[in-house]
Amino acid sequence: MHSSQTSTRPETRQSPWTGVTAGDVGLLLVRLTFGLFMAGHGAQKVFGLFGGPGLTATGKGFESLGYRPGKVFAVIGGLSEFLGGLGLAAGLLTPLAAAALIGVMINAMATVTGAHGLWESDGGVEYNVAITVVAIAVAALGPGRLALDRLFPWGNGGWAEAALALGLGGIGAAIALTL
Repeated sequence: MHSSQTSTRPETRQSPWTGVTAGDVGLLLVRLTFGLFMAGHGAQKVFGLFGGPGLTATGKGFESLGYRPGKVFAVIGGLSEFLGGLGLAAGLLTPLAAAALIGVMINAMATVTGAHGLWESDGGVEYNVAITVVAIAVAALGPGRLALDRLFPWGNGGWAEAALALGLGGIGAAIALTL
């Protein structure tokens, strides 16, 4: 066996998967599932994609809930879902993406689902609470190694990131609900 064929030399190039844990993959699955579903939900509202009503019909729906002008709030809500969902899925600006989703979910609970109790089967808050909790949890845990945020200080998550997501989401929801 030639010395060039021996396997005693350490590998000089590192695999992109080096150090990736089951937790990183698990976070990626959670981020992709919730993030892409929320992005799709926003795309239904704003762009009429995936069988959605589009901006004009969504604006009328928002008007019926007391948001005026309805079309403006439909854009804000729909883009919050769309961009927040994409950000969560990609693990990019994770605390802000989480805040966008949290704000929309608080508004949904306050104006639509809250009056119907807990369970989704009754039109209740179950779905909204689940999305809110996942968004806060991802902000707290950080998006994992398989995320674009891994290079930034907020990419590790923490109390501050979770508080920022919940705080900004709550403030945004409060502003929308008082206008």
